[in-house]
Amino acid sequence: MTEVLSLLRSMYPEAATELNHENPFELLVATILSAQCTDERVNIITENLFPAFPTAHDLAQASFEEVAGLIKSAGLWQTKARNLIKTAQILADKYGGQVPRTREELEELPGVGRKTASVILANAFQIPAIAVDTHVFRVANRLGLAQASNPYQTELQLMEAIPQEDWIDAHHWLIRHGRALCKARNPLCASCPLAPHCAYFQNNLS
Repeated sequence: MTEVLSLLRSMYPEAATELNHENPFELLVATILSAQCTDERVNIITENLFPAFPTAHDLAQASFEEVAGLIKSAGLWQTKARNLIKTAQILADKYGGQVPRTREELEELPGVGRKTASVILANAFQIPAIAVDTHVFRVANRLGLAQASNPYQTELQLMEAIPQEDWIDAHHWLIRHGRALCKARNPLCASCPLAPHCAYFQNNLS
């Protein structure tokens, strides 16, 4: 376990969220948009969306047509447009336009589930959390850091296995590794420094 984390740290020392943002509100918007959508696509969308609605108060007053027109290239854009406006209205009415800092409050916002809440806690406020997306789920279970059948159980097992001070970084290490080497269909095990420590490699390819 220690060796795996050490290798991941050395392989991805600059790992961080790839969603462009300048404040917690922008990160929240970008993360809601990122469901079933690549970070690259989200960043293209937010280049125009953020200037149009720079604060929660601005977005809260937007029409569905205005928001939808800017995010139509995102998957599930109709649902996301409604959720973004509703979330902005709650932020404006209940939190003075600020993004709340607790999981419970975040998960009450439309379009925000456990994974999105974890992303916000970790990246906006540096509150230790591990967000389990498809990359983290796949890589963690292949490496043997977790042995779980769903994202929630994977999250709980990772929280047990990884020191809390590394939770935020480990999330990014696993995502980067999933994109760079531990791909869903054709993992590049022959090129992976983690292969000697990887349960998937040992059980299937060694």
